Amino acid sequence: MFDFTVGDETIEAADSIAALAQLEQNREGSDGYRRLHERVTTRVKVTIQPANSSDRRRLSIQGVTADVSRGGCRVLFSAPIGVGDVYWMSLDRESLQIDPLFARCVRCRMVREDAFEAGFSFFTEIDIDAAATAPDVGLV
Repeated sequence: MFDFTVGDETIEAADSIAALAQLEQNREGSDGYRRLHERVTTRVKVTIQPANSSDRRRLSIQGVTADVSRGGCRVLFSAPIGVGDVYWMSLDRESLQIDPLFARCVRCRMVREDAFEAGFSFFTEIDIDAAATAPDVGLV
């Protein structure tokens, strides 16, 4: 159904997905792969709402961070989040002294039936070293 043709060769979608998965696995271990920002592993409550202020009161979704960096974070939710959507994100200020900010969901994947991992990119970088106030926050 999702097969496509390149030149004279028909490529099946399953083969493409398998190849992309293999590239992703190889990427992190390669010498050329570098993270832009160091990750801080922490479990912090997160609330996201639509970025548009007129829609902000219509939806509020809570989750918990897996890690945070200067440029974004990984969050676990009980429902999938819209990839490409922009959200107003608030993190628990008792754990991280970060003001609410705009973040775009850049990926979302199902971890299990009731758990989804979403990756967010912040519109402005944060000072994660100054923000970390909880004793369980540690660099990875």
